[in-house]
Amino acid sequence: MFLVEYLLKRLAQGVVIVFLTSLIIFTLLRVVPGDPVRLIVGGMASETIVNEVAEKMGLRDPIIVQYGRYIAGVVQGDFGQSYVRPRNGMVVAGGEYIDPTKSNMAPVIDLVVERLPLTLMLAGMSLVFALLVSVPLGIFGGLYPNRWPSSLALVVQSVFVSIPNFWLSIVLILFLSVKLGWMPALGYQGFAYVLLPAIVLAVEVCPFLIRTLTVSLGEIMQAPFIDEARVRGLSRWRIVFSHALRNAAVPLVNLLGMQLSVLIGGVLVVEYIFDYPGLGHLTVLSVVSRDFPLIQGIAILTSAVFVFINILVDLITYAIDPRVEL
Repeated sequence: MFLVEYLLKRLAQGVVIVFLTSLIIFTLLRVVPGDPVRLIVGGMASETIVNEVAEKMGLRDPIIVQYGRYIAGVVQGDFGQSYVRPRNGMVVAGGEYIDPTKSNMAPVIDLVVERLPLTLMLAGMSLVFALLVSVPLGIFGGLYPNRWPSSLALVVQSVFVSIPNFWLSIVLILFLSVKLGWMPALGYQGFAYVLLPAIVLAVEVCPFLIRTLTVSLGEIMQAPFIDEARVRGLSRWRIVFSHALRNAAVPLVNLLGMQLSVLIGGVLVVEYIFDYPGLGHLTVLSVVSRDFPLIQGIAILTSAVFVFINILVDLITYAIDPRVEL
């Protein structure tokens, strides 16, 4: 009963968050300089044509009227249609004019659903790579404070946090892909294309995971219940894996949830550099072409994913340690 009440409460909070996100994004898109209609019809079109198309698209109505019309469609599962992407997948902006009010434009939900799995796969692989590096370093750094494992963990996290992702992306492409030919770099034609961008994102995540696990495990190993376990004759590694890591996992799981949310929403630069066809790449293209419905759809759906991840992390944390307050 408690979990049901908690889920209902968090879902209600999530709806409010998604609603506010959509309202803010919708409003900002319409107050910033620039007219998306001009990009759609082309720079040589007359003002009469621009205004005529804008009227047909409802872009000259008051913002509150536009938002009400938009959110009514979202509630029914209609996120609108792209301004510049026809169903055939070819972007039309500033060239041949295709009427965005007709049904030949691609539905936003289809474009987002097509790209979301690729971004989730990239984010998931990034966390896997980050954990493969961070967990051993964090464990040994926490178990041996003020000794070489702790120093090594500090050096790795300091180096990783200092490397710009765009610079690392270029170096890895030139070295591992162009020079050695070990991995493909640009686009997506299979799982192998996920590896290089995942490594770049993993380097961004590693410092936070290493630091959290090192500090958390170091503090837990000084706790009284660890001394009691030693008195009972438990071996050091049984204490570590059966007791210490279970408690250290709580802040680590919370951080993993935060980092996964950040990865999903923050892969813009990396996806664009690697020409990886995920949500980040699609977001950059939609911003450049001022594709309002697509930007709004991405914002709403990614915020919904954030809410789901946060709820899932809270439930996992509660399962690990029921003493944690939800």
